[in-house]
This record gives sequence, C-alpha cells and structure tokens, in this order.
Amino acid sequence: MKIALVLVVLLIGGLHCAADALPLTPSESAGKRLYREGVTSTGAPAMARVGAASMLLPATSLPCANCHGADGLGRPEGGVRPPDLSWSRLTSTYGQQQINGRSYPPYTEGTLARAVQEGRDPGNNRLDPAMPRFVLSMNDQRNLTAYLKRLADERDPGLTPDSLQLGTLLPSQGPLADEGATVAAVLNGSVARINEAGGIHGRKLRLTILDPGPDRASAEQALDRLIEQEQVFALIAPLAPALDMQLVTRLERAGIPLIGPLSLQGKAQSSRQIFEPLPGLREQLIALADYATDSLRVLQGPTLIIYPDDPGQLSAAQNLGQYLQGRAWQNVTLKAYNPTHEDLPLGSRSVFYLGSGGGFSRLAECLQEAGQVPYLFATSNQVAGDLLQVPRDFSRRVFLSYPFVPSDWTVAGRQALTRLREHQKIGGQHAVLQVAAFSSMLLLSEGMKQAGRDASREKLINALEGLHDFDTGLTPLISFGPGRRLGLSGAHIVTVDLPDQRFYLVAPYKPVAATP
Repeated sequence: MKIALVLVVLLIGGLHCAADALPLTPSESAGKRLYREGVTSTGAPAMARVGAASMLLPATSLPCANCHGADGLGRPEGGVRPPDLSWSRLTSTYGQQQINGRSYPPYTEGTLARAVQEGRDPGNNRLDPAMPRFVLSMNDQRNLTAYLKRLADERDPGLTPDSLQLGTLLPSQGPLADEGATVAAVLNGSVARINEAGGIHGRKLRLTILDPGPDRASAEQALDRLIEQEQVFALIAPLAPALDMQLVTRLERAGIPLIGPLSLQGKAQSSRQIFEPLPGLREQLIALADYATDSLRVLQGPTLIIYPDDPGQLSAAQNLGQYLQGRAWQNVTLKAYNPTHEDLPLGSRSVFYLGSGGGFSRLAECLQEAGQVPYLFATSNQVAGDLLQVPRDFSRRVFLSYPFVPSDWTVAGRQALTRLREHQKIGGQHAVLQVAAFSSMLLLSEGMKQAGRDASREKLINALEGLHDFDTGLTPLISFGPGRRLGLSGAHIVTVDLPDQRFYLVAPYKPVAATP
C-alpha cells in the first residue's frame, strides 16, 4: 500500500511538472501577446476606450500587463490597485470582495468578456474608470480568455525548478575586449560563488555570454539570440554601447529585467526593466560641476567641454553644458576632440573631459606644451588607467569623480571581492566595472531571494524596486523605488598629487539633481 501511494504521488507530481512544461497553444500565444503588448491575432493593435470621454487609443500603449503585471497579480499604481487575474481567483465559487467594497459572483467566460469590453463585473457593477474598455473581436476575446486560464501556471523563460538562466553581452574583441574579459570574470566568479552556496531557492545559476560584435546589427542579433534561443530570464551587466536605446525597446517588449552598468557608458536609460547600481556618466559629471561651483572660483570661465566624436558622448557633453550654464557658468564651449590632432582651443580655466584614457593624458600634454595648466575634470572610469601619465604640472589640478572610495568598503565586502579576484586570476584593473558587475550580481541574488521560490520576472522587478539602503559592502548604500532605477545618484570627488601618486578625497558622496 505504501509503495502504491508513493507511485501515485510521483505520478501526480510528474503530471504536474509536465503540465507546467506544456507549450502554449496558438490561441494562448495570441492571447499572451494581446495581454502583454495589446496586439491582436492579425498583428494590428487592439483599440481601447479610456476615461469618461471614451477616447479611443491603441491598446499597445496600455496593454493589460501594464497594470496587472506580466504575472497577472496586479500592482498598486497611482492610487489604483488592479486585481489578481488568475483564473482560479476570477472563478472562485466563494464570491468576490474587492478593496472598494464591490461584491459579485464568480466570473464566467461571458462575464469576463463583458468586464474587458464594457467595464462591468459579474454583479453588473461598474469597474474602476481607470480600466480601459477594450474593443475586441470574438476571436481575440477567446484568445485572451484562453491565456488567462494559463497565466498562473506559466513560468517565465529561463526559469525551471532547478535552474535560473542568465545572459549578457560582453565583447571579446575590439577596443572593449579587456573590459569585457574583466566583467566576464567577475560574473563567472559570482555565479560560481552563489552555486557553491546552493544556488537561490535551490536553483543553480547558468550564465550565457555572447559577443555583441562590432556594430549595432551584430549586437541586435546577439541580443535576439539570448532572448529567443537561449531563453534567458534576465540580463546582467552587459557592455554593448552600439545597442543604445534599441535595448530598452527590445527588453520592454520581451519583459526581461536587466541589472548592470549601462549608464557608465553614457546617459542612464529610463525603463522600468533596467536597474543601475552605480551612478552614470551624467551624475558623475554633475557631481564634478557641483564641486567646482562650490569650491573653485571658475564660474567666469572660459570653460571647455571636450568629447569624442560619438553621439552618446555628445549628448552627455550637451547636458553638462546646459547644466553649467544653469549654474551661472559663463563662456562655456563644447569641442569635439581627436587626440591625434592638435587643433585645441586654448585659454580655458577649466576643462571637462569625456573620452578614453589615452586621450586624457595627451590632452594634458598638449595643454602643458602650450603653457596652459587649467583645472581638469573627468570621471574615473574613463581615465583612471591613464592618470599617472598626466604631466606633474597638473598635480592637485585634476579632479575625478568616483562612484565609491576605499572608505565605502566593509571588511566583508573587501574580502569577498578579493577572493573572487584570486579565484578568477584578475587584478584590480577596471575597478569600477568590477564593482558594478559584482554589485549587479548581489542585487540579482537579493531580488530573486525576495521574489521567492515561485519567482517571475515581474516579481523580481517588484522586489528590486522595493530595495532601500542595500549594502553591497563596496559602495554607498543603494536604493531603488517607483520611478527610480539608479541605485546611486552622486559621486565622490578626488584630486591627485601626481609626484607622490597619492589620491585625496575633497568631497564625499552626495546625491545630485534628478535626471530631467
């Protein structure tokens, strides 16, 4: 009898796992796309009536998942709490009781269609005016209902009972190859450390690293492979500048979270899916500008902002120029600069530098040869490797922004990073990227732990959004929140005694103005 009982239990468990693994039918897949993207089975946008005036809008701008979440559990937003759409709750025989006090009988397929299209529940009560009224064909409504019946049981791609599939894009060739290898070492070491400790809720982490290639087309192909073939659950710490804003669109369409140092390459990208642990280029430049405004008498200028001929760096330079002018700086000039040429404007009291390390020391040499020793401002992650090549005349006239300094490191944080470096056989090169990647993995791990064993992408996003004063052991405390996806929004300011090769903190970390 005991053996028979065990067999029954195993059989039931096997059937349950098989049911979880069943692919969606064509109807359910079409319903999923309608639910998440607002697109009908014909590929055209569904339409929806919104507000008291019943304004007709494409549902692609307000699909069901926007409010109810990709997992259907709903999340409070703007004073409205969308209900759980799991089929078991909708069809509960025990009746329904909403937060607003409405009572109504269980949903059926027919009353669900009325709720979606007319805004009335099974008790004929009007639904909240915030809910759009969707204009759907009978076929699209059937598809949507079919998908809602599967919604609670559907796992996001990349998540199995015993594994969590992650992915990233890191260059193995070209000018960022060394940075890519460093980040890959940190990520692989972090994955090994988590797996050795038993994984997360019993799931072992698996990491797929693809090279984004030399241009946007190859980077898009690599990203598509991660999403469609590798079926990754989330992206972690990619280095793929060529993707730019295309990355946001693609991630949002697929519902994939990303945790990583994108903003170190340029402007932080605004998206609910993306969480940045460290301050971006904009925030670090503004921290430098604030220090110079408050502590150095340079507002009268002239001030020169030098940047490479790159759209992302041009945008950062323009944003900085506007910020300086808004803080009463005068005679601010922007200049695209090629360090192999010497067509350099002279006479500036302050120079803000955007670009690579080699160009920074060459700029300082050109200025010195012309008898010029202005204040130089730059972000540490762009120029740190070239700093000691700067002429000694610029001692204590170079100011760098740092997302973290040694005093931010706890004993536990330092030991953890040191062990990882030893295990992966890497030194201290690209320290900012190392800490960014390390912190990204810590955030992912904490978010997945809080999401629970029954995790989903939506639950991970919600968990990360709720993190406040998270201690990485290597940075100031990180906080996210609704509408806040940058964990740190300021920087430390450091100057350098070049003859002695000593660094001095002149302004500790403090948040800067929010991104406009």
